[in-house]
Amino acid sequence: MTNLATASELLAAFRSTSLKKAVRNIETKVIGLTKTNATPQLGDLGVSMELMLAALLIKKHSNQISEIIHAIGILLVLPSILEPGEIIESLSLAAGNTGKGFDLETNRRIAEFTFIQWQGGSESIRQNKIFKDFYFLAEANTTKRRELYVAGLDYPTKFFNSGRAIDEIAKNNRKLGAAIKLPPDVRTVRDYYTPRKQLVAIKDLCELIPALR
Repeated sequence: MTNLATASELLAAFRSTSLKKAVRNIETKVIGLTKTNATPQLGDLGVSMELMLAALLIKKHSNQISEIIHAIGILLVLPSILEPGEIIESLSLAAGNTGKGFDLETNRRIAEFTFIQWQGGSESIRQNKIFKDFYFLAEANTTKRRELYVAGLDYPTKFFNSGRAIDEIAKNNRKLGAAIKLPPDVRTVRDYYTPRKQLVAIKDLCELIPALR
């Protein structure tokens, strides 16, 4: 199995309109299954080694889907955000900056992009990521504009005004943990964000890429 289109079609046929319903249907139909009739009955239900290979192929490629979205997303918004006379000096399309300072640096701005879509539940990984981005933008030694692009403003805004402990965030990120230096009275995200919220502009990617809504 090497064809992504074929693999996708197989998985779509297996899950039908709902994976939960498809699995529940199979669970019902395998009651009474024996060694003798297992192979033909599973085949009738669409379960095969080809289906397994299709799932493994999709999983293999999906491991890098976040990096792909990051790269495509930044490239798509560039024509909208660049100003007349603005020149790109550095661009990092791979998540993690790969040794570069920021996702985007021009002669006028530095910017970080986060295409992660917030779900409203436990968001610790997303929170860690945008706090790290905000911190390095805020602490950068530059006179350029600083911008943090996120997919939707509601959840990030609530987070930046929250009482989550910065120590908890820093211990989960090696780069941030090694770099962060704060006064003793700055303990929470809100403590750090409030006096700096005018320094870093937080912008909504959904206005540039409506598909992210």
